[in-house]
Amino acid sequence: MHRLSTAGAGLLMAAALAACSPPPPLLAPLRNTGARISSAALFDPARFGGDWIVVQSGTPGCMGAKQSWIWDAKHGRYDLTGVDCTGLTPSRLNGEAELTGPGGRLSAIKGYGQDVIWVLWFDQDYRVAALGTPSGSWGVILVRPGHDRLDLINAAREVMEFNGYDTSRIGP
Repeated sequence: MHRLSTAGAGLLMAAALAACSPPPPLLAPLRNTGARISSAALFDPARFGGDWIVVQSGTPGCMGAKQSWIWDAKHGRYDLTGVDCTGLTPSRLNGEAELTGPGGRLSAIKGYGQDVIWVLWFDQDYRVAALGTPSGSWGVILVRPGHDRLDLINAAREVMEFNGYDTSRIGP
């Protein structure tokens, strides 16, 4: 009969305990979930549709990523393509997001981690936008190609801070 050494038994016990432990959280939320959050009241889904570039994101490596939001008015949703910047690393975006409420409140059917998407802010000409989620699991600032105005990007950052985001974690 074989006997387990004390070191072997200790390793076996540590492995068993690790299997019972809950997995560590992937990332701490990017926003204080106790803070109030609001979406953009005058959101026009057709004007929001089109091509965007990620200029700031909580996902490292997403700066410069391209996304297309194609509005389907008949079904009340967007077809999404490009790069998904909601996880730990950039990934391929092939999704759909359905308009679920007023003020740019959407629900990702595919892509975006199947999470809610809130359009927190956009400038009056839809050149720059701030998006996030009440859970704070992700946040991005998007710009239209060729419209990366620093004053509007700073305004988007201020709105994200107002909504409880730690903007030091989403870009420069």
